[in-house]
Amino acid sequence: MAVWALGINHTTAPLDLRGRFAFAIDQIEPTLQALRQSFSRHPEAAIISTCNRTEIYCAGENPQLDHTLDWLAHAGGVSPTVLRSHTYTLEDALVARHAFRVASGLDSMVLGEPQILGQMKSAVRAAEEAGALGTTLNQMFQRSFAVAKEVRTSTEIGAHSISMAAAAVRLAGQLFEDLGDVRVLFVGAGEMIELAATHFAAKNPKSIAIANRTLERGEKLAVRFGGEVMRLADLPDRLHEFDAVVSCTASTLPIIGLGAVERALKKRRHRPMFMVDLAVPRDIEPEVKALEDIYLYTVDDLAGVVQTAQANRQAAVAQAEVIIDAGVLSFMHWMVQRDPVNGVVPLIQQLNAQADEWRVAEIARARRLLAKGEDVDAVLEALSRGLTQKMLHGAMAELHSGDPTHREQTTQAINRLFLRSQGKNRL
Repeated sequence: MAVWALGINHTTAPLDLRGRFAFAIDQIEPTLQALRQSFSRHPEAAIISTCNRTEIYCAGENPQLDHTLDWLAHAGGVSPTVLRSHTYTLEDALVARHAFRVASGLDSMVLGEPQILGQMKSAVRAAEEAGALGTTLNQMFQRSFAVAKEVRTSTEIGAHSISMAAAAVRLAGQLFEDLGDVRVLFVGAGEMIELAATHFAAKNPKSIAIANRTLERGEKLAVRFGGEVMRLADLPDRLHEFDAVVSCTASTLPIIGLGAVERALKKRRHRPMFMVDLAVPRDIEPEVKALEDIYLYTVDDLAGVVQTAQANRQAAVAQAEVIIDAGVLSFMHWMVQRDPVNGVVPLIQQLNAQADEWRVAEIARARRLLAKGEDVDAVLEALSRGLTQKMLHGAMAELHSGDPTHREQTTQAINRLFLRSQGKNRL
């Protein structure tokens, strides 16, 4: 069994290219089905898609990285050559190492951030529901979750980390003298918006509003933070009311356009607006950033802010890497055991099958004898003798081999396998 992976992330691809390969959680199942059907033999597969990365993990008889990359390029509407220049590809142990590092927060824009672990678990659940996750990938991901837990409990990798939401609040604080006088609008009602609203609410802003396609989900957040809820369709007419806008939806197209922002600025008499676009693909048209009184930040723009205190965590990173190394070795040992040619598991399966075949044959023979009226004790004696003879036949035949060297090796093996408890049994 081979394992392979490829992906793009915040270090290899620009925001707009990453946006082409962003899959909402409800798109994962049909996307996985399309991916697997593109292969002649359907491999195991999982897709992790966040604002900072899109990664495909596969397991099958042979690695097929080129095919996987070509399929992803087609799905995103770019040429394989363009995508290849921004993609990293991995096989076997390197796949496990990468998955373990991602789950542990070592490969994130925010070192040690915990959100990626929840996103990976959601991706694994989606793959399971799609019927795309087999034994190999399931084992790898479950081990990645266990490694991540050990990293977070045994090291200080998450200490002093600055989340994207906290970074947004910090930048807003640099623009506005008092966040208590700021009206904040959150567009969307997902996990990232909930996190951002939590950080902003801690600063007691003047007001909070939630704009969402469905009012029910928006109302839950609005009630939690003492704010109001509004329909997404009302956003263009009310945009001017807010000093700060934080947006993160699953829309495939921008929902806040240049024209709407220009009209809002005119109504505000060009009082500055602070805007954060945490969505991939973008929620806010990139041209908005060029407006004189707009301070627009994307997830990539926040990179410099979230790297604060990085040096203080290098010792924790080293400790985490040791834990990850041990996890990778354990997973690869598990893979080797399952190898159909050299692995231990197939041999165990063959032994069990052979023993079961002998058992069935002897039970059938015993039942025939009982049906003829044979004595029960005699039948049980014959049953036990028959099983014993079948199990020892191979060893006896090897002991009668004419090759002295081979016979000596067989003797040692039989002593280890059959006679190691002899002394204990005699007591």
